[in-house]
Amino acid sequence: MKNYFTKYKPFLLFLGKFLLAYLLLTFVYQFYLSRFDSAAYEVDTITKMVSYQTQELLHFFNANASIIPHPEEASFKIIYNGKYLARIIEGCNAVSVIILFVAFVVAFTGKLRHTILFALFGSMLIYMLNVWRIALLSYLLYYYPAQQRLLHDVFFPLCIYGVVFILWIIWVNKFSLYARKTV
Repeated sequence: MKNYFTKYKPFLLFLGKFLLAYLLLTFVYQFYLSRFDSAAYEVDTITKMVSYQTQELLHFFNANASIIPHPEEASFKIIYNGKYLARIIEGCNAVSVIILFVAFVVAFTGKLRHTILFALFGSMLIYMLNVWRIALLSYLLYYYPAQQRLLHDVFFPLCIYGVVFILWIIWVNKFSLYARKTV
């Protein structure tokens, strides 16, 4: 058994750090969400920020768009050219993707400063791309409503997770302690 732990120590350390970071961040996020009353249709602050920033981005591109609170659930309605297209719920705010990203960065340890900066800037990039994702999705749903499943369930998740994957590759190869040092 000791030989097993010695042989697989790097993997087990990675797995332990990943699970610990993921569970800790998820617990903190769930605690944050518990402060909002979804039964009273109260939307959390991060989802509100994403919703209104999406509206502002659409306005920047001269779109006739508005974000209004949903009267029957904890979400915001996206109104584009007078048409109700979609809703922004808590799951649309990218926090779960950011938690996954940060847990991976923490698991593949790097220098503390690099880890904090990469996790911070990577999280901001994911957040900003998510706002762009929702705005572009709104535009595309208006003009191509029949493609909703493809756009929402396939194309845009592929884009956001693709960016996360690229960030992970950069982290592992350039900044983590496992990165090869070429001389």
